Amino acid sequence: MPPSRKCSDQSPDAAPILDFATWEPVLRLLLAAKPERPVAETLRGGGRIGRGSWSLVPRREPPTAPGRAAPSVADEAELSAVERVQSALADAGVDDVRFNATIQPTGKATLRLHGPSPAVESGVESPHGGALLLVEGALPEPWRRLPVPIPGAVPAPSADPVLLERTLHERLPDAIGATEEEIAAAEARLGITLPEELKALYRVTRARQEDWDDDHESANRVCEAVRCELGALDDLYVAGASTRPCPWRYAATEAVLTSPDAAVQGLVGSPGWIVFGENGGGDRLAVDLTPGPRGHVGQVIMLSHEESIGAELIADSLTDMLLDREAEDRRDDASDRPPVVAHVNTARLTSIRAAAHSGLEVLSIGVRDGAPLSLAPLAGLPLLRTLTASPGTLADPLEIARLTGLEFLELGLKEWRVLLDAGAVPRGLKAAAISVHDDQDPQPVVATANAILALWNRPQIIRTVLEGDLGMERPAP
Repeated sequence: MPPSRKCSDQSPDAAPILDFATWEPVLRLLLAAKPERPVAETLRGGGRIGRGSWSLVPRREPPTAPGRAAPSVADEAELSAVERVQSALADAGVDDVRFNATIQPTGKATLRLHGPSPAVESGVESPHGGALLLVEGALPEPWRRLPVPIPGAVPAPSADPVLLERTLHERLPDAIGATEEEIAAAEARLGITLPEELKALYRVTRARQEDWDDDHESANRVCEAVRCELGALDDLYVAGASTRPCPWRYAATEAVLTSPDAAVQGLVGSPGWIVFGENGGGDRLAVDLTPGPRGHVGQVIMLSHEESIGAELIADSLTDMLLDREAEDRRDDASDRPPVVAHVNTARLTSIRAAAHSGLEVLSIGVRDGAPLSLAPLAGLPLLRTLTASPGTLADPLEIARLTGLEFLELGLKEWRVLLDAGAVPRGLKAAAISVHDDQDPQPVVATANAILALWNRPQIIRTVLEGDLGMERPAP
């Protein structure tokens, strides 16, 4: 029978992506992945295809010749099939699409496409993508947190702009320094008065690539002299929270912690973190103008590329960094304080009561032995903002209604249905997520996601059904 589109909830002007012929090679790949299935068995599969990556289930393990890692014919077939869909995505202006397919023994195929929606974060965590964004532009609490002013914070005694500038002149006698006008322009662009040590550094070298005239030796000498990969004066920027993006699903489970003994505030970003270089391993170095209680204005900190929150003290001053003086270890031992992010599962805490305290911000309930848990011990906790609970771990999902401060909630499909059917979804949520198993039928998941989005009048996940015929021929093994 000729291929035809069956129905679509919403239909963007994107004909190729809604054409069964675009998807036919991908469906044949799914068939080829299960050549041993019984003739009368219906095949079910699915996956995700984005502009730069994809995943297919079931997936055929491509054969390769012994001792060779070269792409096989099967690899090339998969790439060709996927690229056909990726081209259609590009034409439609869509980043990715999720799908599931049912292929009958007769060759009749039903293909269900899910997405996109501007109210759903991109991601591979579930059939509908990442977190549901219920409030336009809302950020998780740690990404909204600003630094706390520290009265009396001053530069370290070791900060010495004159010594710093003299030392750099000795190390880099031929470097081209920034003019006072160029330094003033950088301050105007950033809206910040640069600390004296940073000004002294750039008076010696403004670190522009053109000043080195593609001379790698000169660039290496600057790195060696400054003890880092120095960025140009023109490239200075503030490491605010927006420079460390993180999906809601993960960001909501983080917490800002700054102890009374901390040198650095445990923030995501700060209007006082001025990034001036890197350490050679992808980690950023910044001058810190908003230090912790035991820190110094102008200290040097490192923002790890592997972490989304917090920073590490590198040196009490730029002078100390250039002279290879190590910072005093002022890390606080928080082992004697109850955690503000708590995990109840087989490996961590054994009960919700053990996790509950007035400072608790995030609770994650995972796989554990024993009966489902009551949320009663959490009622009235003033700071609790995030709750994630694996499917089947809650005794009564309706107890969530007593948790009035939640801004992020992740539950299993059945738990969400209980809340929806009772009209008990917390309306203070800014984002939400549905936890599903790998073999979960995506249809009820997408329907539930759309029901949640509808409560906030957010754009729905597009659902489109295509039908076509792949014929009776069985794929070659």
